[in-house]
Amino acid sequence: MVNKSKFTQEEELLLQDFSRNVTKKSSLIFYVNAFLVSVIPVWLFCRIHMMELLSSAILILIVTGVSTYLLSFAYKNTKFILKHKIAQKVEEAVTKEVMKKLSDNKRMSKKEKEERILWKKNEVADSEATTFSLFYNNVLYTLIVILASFIVFKSMSPTYNYTITTLGAAGIIALFSTGTQQ
Repeated sequence: MVNKSKFTQEEELLLQDFSRNVTKKSSLIFYVNAFLVSVIPVWLFCRIHMMELLSSAILILIVTGVSTYLLSFAYKNTKFILKHKIAQKVEEAVTKEVMKKLSDNKRMSKKEKEERILWKKNEVADSEATTFSLFYNNVLYTLIVILASFIVFKSMSPTYNYTITTLGAAGIIALFSTGTQQ
């Protein structure tokens, strides 16, 4: 087993960029966004399907909580898959941009320039992967909820329709996110 103290700080930062773990900031963004998207079906079912809000409050809290967790899980998985693909695609453009900015600095070593390029590439890839992960999963979740609630389960009572549709959509999104292709 490799002792963690054998890694330099630079190596640990590099390993962190390629791990599945997300930063606290990204995790917060994912959970807040997942909560907001999970609450949207409540309006749909209370206003359009005429589900009673107060009598279903406990069910709504439970379903929203589970849906929030599953969507956040999907965001993290999708971001991990996309980050490396995006990093490969933006590598050339980021290299040109960073080299252009650093062309005046003659004192900087080649190694330091390469580190700045790698850092900038990871920063750009992380930002774009986060944004696309949110967009992709939110669109897919909303589409599944709308189609399932109005077409597939329209004859069910609003409470069952809400539970099955919301948890089913979140579960499908979480399942899709575990694949290796996006």
